[in-house]
Amino acid sequence: MPVTLDSSAPDFEAQFSALLGSKREEAVDVDDTVAAIIADVRARGDAAVIELTAKFDKLELTPETLAFTQDEIEHHCAAVPAPERAALELAAERIRAYHARQRPEDARWTDTTGAELGWRWGPVSAAGLYVPGGLASYPSSVLMNAIPAQVAGVERLVICAPTPGGVVNPLVLLAARLAGVDIVYRIGGAQAVAAMAYGTETIAPVDKITGPGNAFVAAAKRRVFGRVGIDMIAGPSEILVIADAENDPDWIALDLLSQAEHDESAQSILITTDAEFGQAVARAVDKRLETLERRAIAGASWRDFGAVIVVRDLVEAAALSDRIAPEHLELCVADPEALLAQIRHAGAVFLGHWTPEAIGDYVGGPNHVLPTARSSRFSSGLSVLDFMKRTTLARMTPDALAAIGPAAEQLAISESLEAHGMSVRARLDRLNR
Repeated sequence: MPVTLDSSAPDFEAQFSALLGSKREEAVDVDDTVAAIIADVRARGDAAVIELTAKFDKLELTPETLAFTQDEIEHHCAAVPAPERAALELAAERIRAYHARQRPEDARWTDTTGAELGWRWGPVSAAGLYVPGGLASYPSSVLMNAIPAQVAGVERLVICAPTPGGVVNPLVLLAARLAGVDIVYRIGGAQAVAAMAYGTETIAPVDKITGPGNAFVAAAKRRVFGRVGIDMIAGPSEILVIADAENDPDWIALDLLSQAEHDESAQSILITTDAEFGQAVARAVDKRLETLERRAIAGASWRDFGAVIVVRDLVEAAALSDRIAPEHLELCVADPEALLAQIRHAGAVFLGHWTPEAIGDYVGGPNHVLPTARSSRFSSGLSVLDFMKRTTLARMTPDALAAIGPAAEQLAISESLEAHGMSVRARLDRLNR
C-alpha cells in the first residue's frame, strides 16, 4: 500500500521528510566497470566497441555494420503501420513548432561610454543522442532529443540505439528520419557513450551527448562530462498530482499509473484537499492494477514509493509541491492558473482536468526530457538552448577605453596580475600622447 499522510497530523513533518528522503535508485556500483570500458574504447576504438557489443548485446558487428545503411533504414521505416506513422508525424510537427519558439536572438548595443557590447548564439557542431534499444525503446525520446538539436542548427546529429540480439524497433528509425538524423549506430551502453565522446576509427566524436539510459550509461555520461557536454543525469520518473474532489478518481488513478508503469523505482504522489477523494483514487489505482499490462512494475512502484497526502488547502499543497519539486506536476483543480502562480519548482506543469501528463510525453509539444529527483529546483528540461552556446561580444572605442580602462587597471593591480594592467595601460598611454 502507498504511504498515506495528513498534513494536520502531529508527525506529518517527520513523515513527509522521510518521503522526500527515500532513495528510489538501487545503489549499483558500476563506476569501475564503466571506467574500464571507456579506457578500452579510447585505446582500441572500433575493436573495443565491437567486442563489447557482442558481449552485452549478443550482436556481432563489423566496422562496416556499426551503423544502419540508408537502405536498412528505409526498409524498417516502410514496415511502420500507417496509424503509428501518422501519430509520430503529428508528434514531430508539434514538437518542432514548440521548440522553434525557443530559438534565442543575438543582441548588440552601444552603452553610454561608446563601448559596443552584445552576444551571439550558435549551435554546437555535433551532437550524439542516446536511445535505449530493443523493442522497449521509445521513439518519442528520439523526437524529443533530435528535434531541438535540429532546430538549434546542429550540423551533425548521430544516434546510438542498441539492438540487442539484432532486434530493431522500426519506430525509432522512423523517428530518426522525421527528426533529420541520417546516422544511427546499433550500439549502446557505456561503450556507445565513450565512442561518441572520444571517437573511433568509424565514429566521429561529438560535442554534446543527450538522452536517457541505464546505470552504465548514466555513469559513462558523468565520466565523459568535460570532454563533451551532457544534458543531465536522469533518475526514475515521477509525477505529482494536486487534485480537488471535483475530479474523476479513475482519471487521476490512471495519471498516477502512467508514471508508475515506467519503472519499479518511479514515484507517483497525489496531494488532495479531500481525504475521501484520496481514498477513492487509491481504490481506483488498485482496481486498474488488476488488469494493467505492466501491473507488476506499476504495482511495485505504487506500493513502495506511492503516496496520498491530504492537506488543509491549496496554499499548503503548493508549498509541499515546491519541496517535492516534481518532474511532472498536474494541477487538476478548479482554477489551475491561480495555483500555478504559487508554484516555483517543477519540470513540467499540466493545467486542468483535460491535460493528462501523457499528452506531454508524446504530442503536447514541450520536451519530455525533464529534471528528476528534485533537480527542478535548479535545472530545466531539455530545450533548443541545450544545443546552443552564447558567445559574448565587446568592442572598445578610444573614448570607451579612456572611460573604463583605469578601473580595469586598478582591479588588475589589486589582484597582482601585472600584465593584465599593463595591457590596458599601454593603450591608455597611447591615448594620452
